[in-house]
Amino acid sequence: MSQITIAEITKLRKLTGAGMMDCKNALTESNGEIEKAIEIIRKKGQAVAIKRADRETTEGLVVTKINPNGKEAIIVAISCETDFVAKTEGFINLANTVAEIAYKEKPSNIESLKKNKVNNLTVNDLILDKIAAIGEKIDISYYQFISAEHVFSYIHHGSKIGTLVGFNKMVSNPQVGKDIAMQVAAMNPIAIDKSDITKEVIEKELEIGKEQARAEGKPDTMLEKIALGKLNKFYNDSTLLNQEFVKENKVTVRQYLQNYDKELTVKVFKRFSLTM
Repeated sequence: MSQITIAEITKLRKLTGAGMMDCKNALTESNGEIEKAIEIIRKKGQAVAIKRADRETTEGLVVTKINPNGKEAIIVAISCETDFVAKTEGFINLANTVAEIAYKEKPSNIESLKKNKVNNLTVNDLILDKIAAIGEKIDISYYQFISAEHVFSYIHHGSKIGTLVGFNKMVSNPQVGKDIAMQVAAMNPIAIDKSDITKEVIEKELEIGKEQARAEGKPDTMLEKIALGKLNKFYNDSTLLNQEFVKENKVTVRQYLQNYDKELTVKVFKRFSLTM
């Protein structure tokens, strides 16, 4: 076969994101056939992915996108092994591309998202190509879609933490929406309100409260009362509307919202953190 040209290598690199030598070797192996070379690089990505399957991916990027009408949004996290890779242009482009596809297609889950296509390549193909190019584990760690009357987002800590918050009505002051999205990022609530906590979690917290009181030497007759007190503290610490508002801890989040608009409340929120 004729010698592999720089133009051919550059074309393959543009299609796959693989390194120059990887592209040259793949083209040599495929006798200059671009499609076969792409498949060779993709198989290399699969091999790397299998080899590094047990590696932790605590670095990466969390990306959010909101519809211009403010009523729909997605949050997606693309993870990798090292902060160095997370800051590379290729990885950032991959994260934004996956987010754009998720925003456009609104798949039901991560597996469906990986099957969506862009320029005849699936999202999974794009990930495998990037694994082959970089040589470390890359994956979609999180994906969610929400809809509400008004949605806000917040990205924090070098794009390692992201949140979406949906309200029951339009919020005319954007700072209010941003404040609550920041609250979710900072305080990591597990539910919106007390009524959203499952019976199983309540029973577990009551039992923990009793065990703690018993270990402190409290009489059996006081255990139930003490456990209920600890449960109320759990509600205040772990449910969004009952948490102290981080920017003004003399009021709860519920009070902050009602001071702005008595009818305003949170209907849904999502939060993801790549950090441990």
